[in-house]
Amino acid sequence: MMELFDTRLNDDDRPMGRDELAEAVKSADVLVPTLTDRIDKAILAQAGESLRLIANFGTGVDHIDLAAARERGVTVTNTPGVLTEDTADMTMALILDVIRRVSQGERLIRSGEWSGWSPTHMLGHRLWGKRLGIVGMGRIGSALARRARGFGLSIHYHNRRQLPDHAEQELEATWWESLDQMLARMDIISVNCPHTPATFHLLSARRLKLLKPTAAIVNTSRGEVIDEQAMTRMLKAGEIAGAGLDVFEHEPAVNPKLLALGNVVLLPHMGSATIEGRIDMGEKVIINIKTYADGHKPPDRVIDTLL
Repeated sequence: MMELFDTRLNDDDRPMGRDELAEAVKSADVLVPTLTDRIDKAILAQAGESLRLIANFGTGVDHIDLAAARERGVTVTNTPGVLTEDTADMTMALILDVIRRVSQGERLIRSGEWSGWSPTHMLGHRLWGKRLGIVGMGRIGSALARRARGFGLSIHYHNRRQLPDHAEQELEATWWESLDQMLARMDIISVNCPHTPATFHLLSARRLKLLKPTAAIVNTSRGEVIDEQAMTRMLKAGEIAGAGLDVFEHEPAVNPKLLALGNVVLLPHMGSATIEGRIDMGEKVIINIKTYADGHKPPDRVIDTLL
């Protein structure tokens, strides 16, 4: 970026404060935020006339007020597709971890309390033949389905729109128009939809109660999609068997009650954290900026696709 543009970098890997963001938008032609930079209406109100592009470093844009950006004539782009395989890998890893109690076993070894093998100790469940319900069958959901088939899971999904026949046949996936009905019949639920006003607490307390007590939840999307307080209560009460969470409703804060539960695997939002993925994200950001600077429409415009 520094070879192509007059660039100012936040290079110490910490989130910028609101005052720093406000100062940045006053003079920048292009802003490149990450998911920890909340670009809300108040920040955009302080932007100078030169700000015309927000080239987000990441796929999710729920930290950007898209309506306010549109009002000011600011184009917003993201980096779709480049994190699909990495996030699907992590989702599958969490499914394996929760169902086979991998992290619980590792913690037991480190505690020094393991006394040796016994026939009924640390029993998990077999993946083969279980039903996986995917909430949001986009790029990541589809990539997860391909992996899950290899483990013998039966693939089910809920999406705003049913996939074309050829896609369903390729994934061997069954569409459920009713999310409620799907939730009640699955062994594993994976959340792979974006966070939008329509998906906030999509898995509400009411819907979580539809799950079988033997079911497990995995979330590598956004914490706000699940009612975290309700899920935590149900995990503690044994009304949900387990959970694998890479995202949290109020991150980086993590509910202390979640930390105290042994049937939960907690990760620090690292689903997309690969060297290859970060490089690909950066290259997409540069392509979007360069295309804009050359007077053309950037390829990964978010506002255009959402309106």
